[in-house]
Amino acid sequence: MSQFGVVAIARNEGERFRRCLEALRERGEGATVVYVDSGSTDGSVELARGLGVEVVELDLSIPFTAARARNAGFERLIAIDPRIEFVQFLDGDCEIADGWLGHALKTMVERPVAAVVFGKTRERFPERSLYNRLADIDWNMASEMSGPDGEASWCGGNSVFRVDAFREAGGFDPSVPAGEEPEICQRLRSSGWKVFAINADMAWHDSAMFHFRQWAKRQFRTGYGGLDFSTRFGKIQGREDPFRRQIVSARVWGIAWTLAFLASTMLGWILGGITFAAFAAILVLLVPVAQALRIAAKNYRKIGSLGVSVAYGMLNMLAKPYQLAGQYLYLRDHRAGRHIRLIEHKTTASEGRPHAGSAPISS
Repeated sequence: MSQFGVVAIARNEGERFRRCLEALRERGEGATVVYVDSGSTDGSVELARGLGVEVVELDLSIPFTAARARNAGFERLIAIDPRIEFVQFLDGDCEIADGWLGHALKTMVERPVAAVVFGKTRERFPERSLYNRLADIDWNMASEMSGPDGEASWCGGNSVFRVDAFREAGGFDPSVPAGEEPEICQRLRSSGWKVFAINADMAWHDSAMFHFRQWAKRQFRTGYGGLDFSTRFGKIQGREDPFRRQIVSARVWGIAWTLAFLASTMLGWILGGITFAAFAAILVLLVPVAQALRIAAKNYRKIGSLGVSVAYGMLNMLAKPYQLAGQYLYLRDHRAGRHIRLIEHKTTASEGRPHAGSAPISS
């Protein structure tokens, strides 16, 4: 695999990062690996160096973004081995799947127009928490979003890039705190390159979400990053905005629904006193519940569990105010001329041991 290089990025991923490096050593097929650290305090740098991995430590005085980290890793990787033609970007909470690089290489060779290829990701420990289980559902749904020929509009953080295409695009935009992958894919596709999804296992991911506050903070970050992308890149003519629907939905349920609740309650009070006000309030309160049940029913066949389907629908609705709060913080930062804010939701390391688990991911 002399044509392949790997850039892994992480910050305080702990045991997750150890599994990431061990999987690369076992399944990386000899690819050159560069690790970019964004100020970890958990020994990740020492771990990587101890395993013989080239390390790039980012300057702490400059705000961290995944885009900045990936760019730095790419530059070091190419400096180490200029022969590299394809780069696998990998988050430090992920483990590469057995045989994935071979699948990616085959597609890149067969499709010279492919700038990016990516495969299926699955959650490493879905049984450990409801939030991990819901993340696994989202991974499954994301893998179904490509076109009939496997062509996709954008990729995620774990993807393979063609070096020539990546250079032509100028790399990731380091000022984007979230959504840097759709942004570079927009630029690549506008230049004639294509993005392909492969029906092959790519990686295990460890969300490590065990508490509601972690999940809520992730939704907050989603709202912040989505509005940042939409504000700066989503309105360019001819480009798709992957966050527009999410932004509008958060505003409808976070603002419009709240106003409707207050207005209906007040109107009920005026027309019929406390009884009418209570009745009107209950009716409006049932609307988001009905929407959550609709989402649950729509996805029940894919999920396969009534309880998990209902939880999926309820948390989809509960996410709206947190996403709206993230949008609000972004608007404050935008007015102040700030676009980069680090919002972390994970603990330093997962608890427990991995599955008997190095088996290939099941489709």
